[in-house]
Amino acid sequence: MNLTPREVVEELDKYIIGQAKAKRAVAIALRNRYRRSKLPKEMREEITPKNIIMRGPTGVGKTEIARRLAKLVNAPFIKIEATKYTEVGYVGRDVESMIRDLVEVAVRLVKDEQVHEIESKVRPIVEDKLVDAICDARRAKNIQVDKTDVMNDLRAGKLEDEQIEVLVKEEAKPMLAVGGPDISLGSMFDGLLPQRKKKKHLSVARGREILMAEEADKIIDKDNVYAEAIRRTEEEGIIFIDEIDKIIGKAGGSVNQDVSREGVQRDILPIVEGCTVATKYGNVKTDFILFIASGAFHVSKIEDMIPELQGRFPIRVDLDSLTKEDFKKILSEPKNSVTKQYSSILKVDNIDLDFTDDALDEIAEMAYNENETSENIGARRLHTVMESLLEDISFNASGDHPMMKVKIDRKYVQNAFKESKKKFDLKKYIL
Repeated sequence: MNLTPREVVEELDKYIIGQAKAKRAVAIALRNRYRRSKLPKEMREEITPKNIIMRGPTGVGKTEIARRLAKLVNAPFIKIEATKYTEVGYVGRDVESMIRDLVEVAVRLVKDEQVHEIESKVRPIVEDKLVDAICDARRAKNIQVDKTDVMNDLRAGKLEDEQIEVLVKEEAKPMLAVGGPDISLGSMFDGLLPQRKKKKHLSVARGREILMAEEADKIIDKDNVYAEAIRRTEEEGIIFIDEIDKIIGKAGGSVNQDVSREGVQRDILPIVEGCTVATKYGNVKTDFILFIASGAFHVSKIEDMIPELQGRFPIRVDLDSLTKEDFKKILSEPKNSVTKQYSSILKVDNIDLDFTDDALDEIAEMAYNENETSENIGARRLHTVMESLLEDISFNASGDHPMMKVKIDRKYVQNAFKESKKKFDLKKYIL
């Protein structure tokens, strides 16, 4: 997608409040990928992504920035926790598995796109199979059927919940997973034995999904899918390594405690630096994958990383803690704001929530104070506050009544958090 850095930031602003420096950094990194793709092959091979490391407290938008960035350009993206990897020889996943996970995401992306392209070819075949299944089910109940009427009702969406019996492929269950490359012995015999099928009782809607996938699978060229998935992984893939500070030994720490952490860093180094990883779809070069690392760095510092790994993350961005004003904006401005989420979910049970401006001020202050007096968990605190605030409404809403408008104002919020207010008032007396 040909977006300028300014346009990328504008898109990110729709979902993430503040953090301008981080948004600019990832927007430039994304644009540089586009610029690189327009260069001659010889020059393109020389230019590698400038990886980014974000430092900031939890809940301020580090992961969301990376996730939204990948979604914006439909790039293969995975978020992994650095702490789940261990040094080679210890129990845990090896670092190469992150590349295999990324390829799986890319395969799914490409496959979904190709299925969408051939949907018009597959749909008539699936509809015929569904009509036959519906007619068989009705005949079994001694109901007179007319195929033309059934087809018309099916296309009109009137039969989505009707139960039918469909013959579908039986998914092969992996017998054993071998460590390292995650090879499943259950898939080693694919193609050698005929595909087993079994009858399933399910709804028309679910049957359509399964049959569409099966018919599309017959048409799609898997070799092309895998080749395109590997290309996207290598050229467009984004890996977000969270909690990277947890694999960094603190200065003056125990040598025994830090040896394994440093080992993980040294295992991650070749992946970030550029190497070739074997996957079941083919070899993947990691030279041009964009890595974005993040961590709170409360105990350790970026400078405590091994120098070689530091050098692979040349762009460093500090994210700011959230202020009261930021909390208020998060409540109202983003497309997926917390208030919009709760309003939408309660409308299902005929409750129309109306948040006043002074209520948003009070909720923002509550969240900010809670973060200040206890553990600072950033914007995630808003979900804690909102759940407590709307607990009675959520519990009593049943949907058996007509649409009711509920006004949430400052007074309502203050009444809901009387006890919390007392706790904050006592804070000034604590030495």
